[in-house]
Amino acid sequence: MKLRLSFHGAAGTVTGSRHLVETDRASVMIDAGLFQGLKKLRLRNWEQPAFDPKTLDHVILTHTHIDHAGFLPRLVRMGFSGPVHCTRATLDLAELLLLDSAKIQEEDAAYANRKKYSKHKPALPLYTAEDVERTLELLRPYDYEEWFSIAEGIEARFLNAGHILGSAMVELRVGKRTIVFTGDVGKYDMPIHPDPKPCPADDILVIESTYGDRVHDDEPFVDQIRNALLDTVKRGGTILIPSFAVARAQVVTYLLREAMKAGELPELPVHIDSPMAIDATKIYSRHLDRENLDEEIVRDGRRRMFPGDVRFHRTVEQSKALNKMKGPRIIISASGMLTAGRVVHHLRRLVSDENNLILLVGYQALGTRGRSLIEGVKTIRMHGRDIPVRARHFSVHGLSAHADRNELLRFVKTAPGIPNRIFVVHGEPDSARSFAALLGDELGTRVDVPDLGDTYDIE
Repeated sequence: MKLRLSFHGAAGTVTGSRHLVETDRASVMIDAGLFQGLKKLRLRNWEQPAFDPKTLDHVILTHTHIDHAGFLPRLVRMGFSGPVHCTRATLDLAELLLLDSAKIQEEDAAYANRKKYSKHKPALPLYTAEDVERTLELLRPYDYEEWFSIAEGIEARFLNAGHILGSAMVELRVGKRTIVFTGDVGKYDMPIHPDPKPCPADDILVIESTYGDRVHDDEPFVDQIRNALLDTVKRGGTILIPSFAVARAQVVTYLLREAMKAGELPELPVHIDSPMAIDATKIYSRHLDRENLDEEIVRDGRRRMFPGDVRFHRTVEQSKALNKMKGPRIIISASGMLTAGRVVHHLRRLVSDENNLILLVGYQALGTRGRSLIEGVKTIRMHGRDIPVRARHFSVHGLSAHADRNELLRFVKTAPGIPNRIFVVHGEPDSARSFAALLGDELGTRVDVPDLGDTYDIE
């Protein structure tokens, strides 16, 4: 059977995952991610793909992060109408994340039209909520390890990748050959999420390399924050934690509550002020047993993510009520890089008071307010004003949902044999090349680092 593999995203960069498998019986795209970050990358989302979306037979999603699934409604808008295969939790999270992405697209277009800065008249969204609704109708959910048919002689299944809820590697059998697409590989020994399943036997491995050139700092979360948090409590201040709404907010809240229960931190109310984080938490709770997540989270036969004093703030009024609540307390709110959302209002209120603490628990990209804090700015601009920075702030390490260099190598070595060929993707150039060199040295097999648009005919 003819087999061609081409890379239309996450090649030479860490975003926009789109890998195309073509045979004489079906064309299958693994992931359909948005390009994010720098403008030159984001502009690729508007370009006509090198493939015709109408000719795609299937899409298989590894998980719902926007750089892996966010281009899917655009594909549908451009004519794709085939089935989209995913895990059951991915189906639940997809509605949440894709509708939010559509809302951002529509709001950006409306803002551009109001300010009249777009070259296009009128400016249009990349896709709309209506496109998302049509997309969601195409999703077909499966249990982990459940085989499903793509075409005669082609079948696939999902194995838990331990990255976020519902995340999976894809084992794709094409005739006598097996290709494994890792998606994003999770860290080992993390709370809530299980370890990645062992890598199955494969002829071809397509593996991510987000942190292929570095090793995470494994200092325990509580040890990193304890002194600063205790000092903030003594001052009667508030701890603000900007967080990604899916996975990171749940992990951080769980770690805080476990530390309080164990007496490692004082008992404090924890407020989750993010409708998306609240919805994601409910989805996590629904899937705890199904994904064999941390058994300690399940208590008294009930699915409860966070025992103790954790309060949800869904409405605007509930969010504003936090303004009148004195410390000490902890507020977890989105967005994780302080770019938009409710957390910006909290930051504006709290950042100028030296009694407060800002904990950054995720990656902070260039140009974001979070990155500005790390770089030591004296003032930070919000809502048209420059606000003085007096609150203490620092970055917490070791909470990444991505495996580091050593863990990626550990994962590859869980396979029962060595692949004939490995493709290293989803990493910045230095990271991908560094990890490819390590794999070549350790395994003695052929390792390629594809560029955007590269195509390989597999013998």
